[in-house]
Amino acid sequence: MSTVTGKAWVFGDEVNSDVMAPGVYFKESNEVMASHCCEAIHPDFAKNVEPGDIVVAGRNFGIGSAREQAALSFKYLKVGAILAKSFARIYYRNTLNFGIPALVFPEANEISAGDEVTVDAIAGTIENKTKCKSYKVSPIPEHLMDMIAEGGLMPYLNKKIAMGEIKTGAPLP
Repeated sequence: MSTVTGKAWVFGDEVNSDVMAPGVYFKESNEVMASHCCEAIHPDFAKNVEPGDIVVAGRNFGIGSAREQAALSFKYLKVGAILAKSFARIYYRNTLNFGIPALVFPEANEISAGDEVTVDAIAGTIENKTKCKSYKVSPIPEHLMDMIAEGGLMPYLNKKIAMGEIKTGAPLP
């Protein structure tokens, strides 16, 4: 499914991956780590975010260490999509690999906390239902949305292997 509607949670520029997945919780389960996601900058976020809600951020979202747990925390919290003016490169790819649509959204500052937002990642459309405004962004290619729909890269590859579309154990050239 490429379309999701949820409440906007707004973050600023340069939100560090260390804030998304605090290192002090690395020995805990993913669920425990996710329960502390972004608490240093938004203490109520993990407690109150609901499945399908939309994270909206400024520039360089996910900067910092390349810890995949940063994107994984949002997956465990069932965030529907992440919109940002720009993403740290590895963080962006990790969001897709974990099955979270992430779109570059230059007008992110036009979304306010609590706005009802609909995102269609394949069409590349964002609608702020609260403010009756629509936006066009670069869409996520359909083949990547297929991966996201399966829950991310690993579930997608496991399905392809099970269907015989990918052979395992073949020698490399």
